[in-house]
Amino acid sequence: MSTTKYDARGGMRNVWIITASMTVLAICYTMIIPFLPIYLLELGVPKDDVALWSGLVFGITFLIAGIMAPIWGKIADNKGKKRMALRAGFAIAVSYILIGMVSNEYELLLGRAFVGFANGFYPAAMTMVSLSVDEKQVGRALGIFQTGLILGNVVGPFLGGAIESIVGMRPVFYVSGAAVLIATLAVLFFVKEPKLHDVGADGKEQAAHPTKSTSLREDFKAVQQQPVLVRLLWIFFFMQCAIMMLQPILALYVGDMQGTMEGAAIISGTILSIGGLAGSLTTNIWVRIGERRGYFKTISYCMLGSGIVLLLQSLPVGIWWFGVLQVLIGSCIVGINPSLSAAVTLNTDPSFRGRMFGMTTTAQQFGSMVGPVFASIVSTYVGISYVFSITGLLLVYMGFQARKISVQHD
Repeated sequence: MSTTKYDARGGMRNVWIITASMTVLAICYTMIIPFLPIYLLELGVPKDDVALWSGLVFGITFLIAGIMAPIWGKIADNKGKKRMALRAGFAIAVSYILIGMVSNEYELLLGRAFVGFANGFYPAAMTMVSLSVDEKQVGRALGIFQTGLILGNVVGPFLGGAIESIVGMRPVFYVSGAAVLIATLAVLFFVKEPKLHDVGADGKEQAAHPTKSTSLREDFKAVQQQPVLVRLLWIFFFMQCAIMMLQPILALYVGDMQGTMEGAAIISGTILSIGGLAGSLTTNIWVRIGERRGYFKTISYCMLGSGIVLLLQSLPVGIWWFGVLQVLIGSCIVGINPSLSAAVTLNTDPSFRGRMFGMTTTAQQFGSMVGPVFASIVSTYVGISYVFSITGLLLVYMGFQARKISVQHD
């Protein structure tokens, strides 16, 4: 299927191996993230303080990861994307095991800070996927990659909730650390570092020139000169902010709806898995729509649909109502990330792509930092249901903004 040119870059073989490894990391991530509030309860944090501490342990990771992301992206462009993925994977594995050993909320905060420093696997993996194939295949490759993430999001919450309900949270961290280690070893032994190539005046492929060394300030200035990239960064930020406003309080919201926290982990994990399963079935549909009608237009459709459903979820009618609507959320929101990544790929020079994906990661991490903190404040002083309504309004607004951008860039 692939020509010699793309085989030299790693081709679809790279895409499938990286996707499998990223799926494992996604499983481990979603085994942990939704249940950190429950882990805080196990560590002895009073229930009235759990929402606040949840915001802190979520936020510290994303603050440090956001600061480090452009640095890791620059190193990836200069030293190699594979090397960056390996560094991140091994460090994340160690951090999960260490978090499983903490004895109080302060140690957990330090452990989450180390996770933020270790971060960087996702942008390195995304960059390798985008460079391993021809630009005409980028949409398909990113769709496969996104499907792997969705499958991880399907399995992770259910598996994490099941393990937590049987033996508690600590074994979840140990299992996650071991699984991430194995996934990273797969990248080490089976993934080929994509080689950049230029096309000469005669139309023939030739080796690319070495990546020009630039400062972070020059990198940000280069992005500022392209308004479409600036808009993409803002969409990444607000999208991640919206997602992470919900994850820390989902188990607590389920507990409120049923009147007790007993079984809240397994129920919320099952609901997230159902939404993820729905998303895995619709990912390729959104990718095709993006290829045919434009990626920004696809983003607007997905955001508008997700925002409307979240407004309905803010009505605490019951768990069944919430679960059914989660299917619709999963079907809509899944189309945003591959469309955003494809838009970044098509608007970025290959030699700058690692740094650009590093910046998108920074935008996501800062969104992930702001979202939980804001959600913890709203849920503490106003009510958990209002987090869903505010998030829904934010997505509806962003959907209309993406629609305006599509007129210029699709």
